[in-house]
Amino acid sequence: MMQAIGLIETRGLTPALEALDAMCKAANVRMAGFKRVGSGLITVIVEGDVAAVTAAVDAGLAAYSKTGGQLMSSNVIPRPHADLARMLL
Repeated sequence: MMQAIGLIETRGLTPALEALDAMCKAANVRMAGFKRVGSGLITVIVEGDVAAVTAAVDAGLAAYSKTGGQLMSSNVIPRPHADLARMLL
């Protein structure tokens, strides 16, 4: 079972990739998923321990704006239920 999941959703692929790159470089997390939701919405998902995922999401939030992208939402879910993890990944 994973310790935490971090999500950032942007409008557009380039801001999502910029956020994901920053997230993976900033903390000891791994990419767990990359979802094209529709209408240009992209959600990137990372996993790791709670502190690392929180730091990664903070770094991703700071980085996505370099592309002029639009942030839709972000979230850190500590100790996700196994059913939620299976649904997202």
